[in-house]
Amino acid sequence: MKIGLDMMGGDLAPLEAVRGIQQFLARQHQATLFCIGDAAVVAPLLDEYGLASSVQLVHAPETIGYHEHPTKALKEKKQSSIAIGFHLLATGKIDAFISAGNTGAMLVGALFSIKAIPGIQRPTIATILPKLNGNTGLLLDVGLNADCKPEQLNQFAVLGSLYARHILGIDNPSVCLMNVGEEEGKGNLLAQASYPLLKQNTQIRFAGNVEGRDLFNDKADVIVCDGFTGNVILKMAESIYDIAQQRELAADPYFSRFHYENYGGTPVLGVAKPVVIGHGISNAKAFMNMIRVAEQMIATDLCGKMAESFAGNS
Repeated sequence: MKIGLDMMGGDLAPLEAVRGIQQFLARQHQATLFCIGDAAVVAPLLDEYGLASSVQLVHAPETIGYHEHPTKALKEKKQSSIAIGFHLLATGKIDAFISAGNTGAMLVGALFSIKAIPGIQRPTIATILPKLNGNTGLLLDVGLNADCKPEQLNQFAVLGSLYARHILGIDNPSVCLMNVGEEEGKGNLLAQASYPLLKQNTQIRFAGNVEGRDLFNDKADVIVCDGFTGNVILKMAESIYDIAQQRELAADPYFSRFHYENYGGTPVLGVAKPVVIGHGISNAKAFMNMIRVAEQMIATDLCGKMAESFAGNS
C-alpha cells in the first residue's frame, strides 16, 4: 500500500512530520510512504533522521497557507503539496492521502478531486469519544455539514457504524441519535424526522436517542447529529483536555485520552478513497497515528465496504 503525506501541512511541519514517519517506520507496517513537499526543506531532514532511503520524496515547491481560500488556492497552486497529493490519489499513484494543512483545501480536494461514493449525499467527518469505562465511541458529523436532512443523518449512521466496526474493532456497534431526551418523538424537526429512518435502517443496530450527558458513558458506540451540534460538542470536548492540563489533571489516564495526538487525524467518511485530515498543531505522535489510520483504512478496504453498502442508492 502507498500512503501520501503532506510534509508542509501543520504548524510544526515538516520536522514533526519527519519524526512521525520515523516512529511509524520503527513499528511493523505494510506501507510505502510518499513524502510530498519542498525537496529543499524536506530532503535534509530525511537525511538527518536516516529516512531518505526508506521513503519516496515527491517535490512540491508550493504550500497552501491556513488563511488562503481553499478553492482558489487549489486552482492557483497546482504545485502545492495538497494539490499534488490529491492528484496522486486521484490517479492511483497512492492509496491514501494525509495532511495537517489547510482543512478547507483538504475538504475541497476530497469532495471534488476524489468525489463522494455513489449513493452518498454528503460525506462526513467524525471524532473519537473516549468512554469512562475505557471503550471508544464515535460522534459524527462534527463540522462538515452544519445543516443536515434526515436522510443524511441516516447515511452518517451507516458510515459511522462501518468505521466503528472495521477501524475501531467494535463488533455490531450500537448507533444512537443525539437528542434533548431519550423518548421517541423528542427533539427538533430534524431529530423527529431522523428517528424513524434510523429505526427502520437494517444496516445499523439503532438503540434510540441519547442526551448530552451520555457522550462519555457506554450507551452508544456511534452517535449521529448535524455538524453544527457536533462541532459544538467537539470544541467542548477539546476544552476538557485544556482544563485538565491547567488543573494538572492531564496525566490522569482518562483525561489523557482526550489529547488529539492519540487519534492522529479525522478521516473524511464517504469519499471514494482514504483521506485523513490532521490537527494544525500535530506533533510526531499525531503524524504517526494519522499514517496508522490511513494504513488501517486501506488494509480493511473501508472505502470499498462503504461503496458496497450504498451500491443500490445511486
